[in-house]
Amino acid sequence: MSNAPLMPMATAVWLVENTTLTFKQIAEFCKLHVVEVQGIADGEVAKGIKGYNPIIAGQLTRDEINLSAKDENRPLQIQNNDVEISFSEKKNKKYIPLSKRQDKPDSALWLIKHYSQLKDSQIAKLVGMTKNSVTSIRNKSYWNFNNLNSKDPVALGLFSQKDLIEADEKAQRRLKREKKEKEKASKSQ
Repeated sequence: MSNAPLMPMATAVWLVENTTLTFKQIAEFCKLHVVEVQGIADGEVAKGIKGYNPIIAGQLTRDEINLSAKDENRPLQIQNNDVEISFSEKKNKKYIPLSKRQDKPDSALWLIKHYSQLKDSQIAKLVGMTKNSVTSIRNKSYWNFNNLNSKDPVALGLFSQKDLIEADEKAQRRLKREKKEKEKASKSQ
């Protein structure tokens, strides 16, 4: 990346209007020609461009401007604010086409039958429906329960086999933990 400021023309407009820097200093800092900066000062160039404050933007400091204003041979030094861009593994909700949305209740029924240890909230998260809908399917009170056909959600492409294995392992850990807590409670009585 070059060492030019963001929006160099607007930055030059602000520097011309708000500082006593020379045209050469402004031109070097903004990577413009001295004649362009002279045109900005005369009002012939950059008409209608609003000045962009490089101090607020973190590209310059007031001290840097003052030092360069006192010595016309000293060039302005841009502040290097290296921003770290992190790519977190945030999972975005995947778009489910309309044709697949009718498969969600069928998939929830399949998961209830084959992975009964999964909590309703886990099934809801996997399939992409509300916990209340999953609970009503489990209780057989879902509005369209008689028309549901259990279908494998992995085969339908609603989520991956890896997601299903992770959810199952989590449920197994929860069951073991609950079993230990029951044993501990029964021993203490």
